[in-house]
Amino acid sequence: MKEIHFVTTSRERWEALEMLLSSPGSKDPDRMSDLYIQLTDDLSYARTYYPDSKTTKYLNGLSSQLHREIYRNKKEDKNRFVQFWLTELPLTIRKYHRILALSFIVFFLSFATGWVSAEHDSSFVRLILGDGYVNNTEENIDKGQPMDVYGKMTEGPMFLYITFNNIYVSFIFFTLGLTLGIGSLWRLFSTGIMVGAFLNFFYQKHLLTDAMLAIWMHGTIEISVAVISGAAGLVLGKSIMFPGSYSRLASIKQGALDGLKIVIGLVPCFIIAGFIESFLTRYYNVSVLLSMSIILLSLAFIVSYFVIYPIQIERKIQPPEKPFGNTFNKREISITRLYYGIAWVLGGTVVTLIAFISGHRYFILAWGSVAYGIYLIQSFLRRKCIF
Repeated sequence: MKEIHFVTTSRERWEALEMLLSSPGSKDPDRMSDLYIQLTDDLSYARTYYPDSKTTKYLNGLSSQLHREIYRNKKEDKNRFVQFWLTELPLTIRKYHRILALSFIVFFLSFATGWVSAEHDSSFVRLILGDGYVNNTEENIDKGQPMDVYGKMTEGPMFLYITFNNIYVSFIFFTLGLTLGIGSLWRLFSTGIMVGAFLNFFYQKHLLTDAMLAIWMHGTIEISVAVISGAAGLVLGKSIMFPGSYSRLASIKQGALDGLKIVIGLVPCFIIAGFIESFLTRYYNVSVLLSMSIILLSLAFIVSYFVIYPIQIERKIQPPEKPFGNTFNKREISITRLYYGIAWVLGGTVVTLIAFISGHRYFILAWGSVAYGIYLIQSFLRRKCIF
């Protein structure tokens, strides 16, 4: 872009930074670190396209001043560690919400493909899961223990094996982004097909309820964060293919950093999923209500932390302009209702279906969740908000 356009589009942010640096008192070093990253991106762009201009000299001086201010007001490392999950990771997730949505769409389409393929071809399940696994599962079904695979290993070793394996797989999802994102898409597609074929296998054996309870107790978190790992790979692939206004090398560095942040931030989620699978999933049929509660809470966590919370943090730190006076606050509240409404409807529907299929009367309790979610969505529609 032309230099005048570059200056015009960025001037307001630079002036706000100058005011922040000139204001008395201590400043939030984490906030200033985020500003420093943005400023260095602008400086890198200016050095590339306007190496001898006054704009480049100005940004270089501003960057040096901000760098000194950051290290003078640096907080303790333990606070930085906490802020990573409270602020930095959610903001990174928010930055790539569209890619995250694409990742989930690819997974659900492949899930449907796996289900339909297994429904129309009995040999498809063996092709995807392998003869050994299918034969072993059929033996467990004949013994009346269809989910015995989750109870064969001792809890501790199983927890370590599953957790480290899932973390390893998530890094594979990410590094496959180096193939321009094609490898990450393929892993997402193959994972969705496997899950769809697996569930259809139990559906044909009239054991879908057992499979849903057992798998989604840990799979709600495990599969969701695996899909998010695929999104991290797509972030890396996008940075290679579409550098935008930055040099390709600068774009790849930023994409790799953001993707790595996402994958590292998912580690606690894999630990939680591994714990549930190792210590709780084997008792899925002891209490249907407890199993459904774990599924619902896991779904609420995924939607809240990876969808709703990042949007709220972004608006808190970088509030958008208010072109219509105070109408933005009303719109913000209404859009938040929409997100919460969708979460309540999805969670309530999952619990209702599982309980209804299993013949338990607990599904009546979930009707309230669905009704409340529909109420929130209708409340949003009545306000006719514009995104």
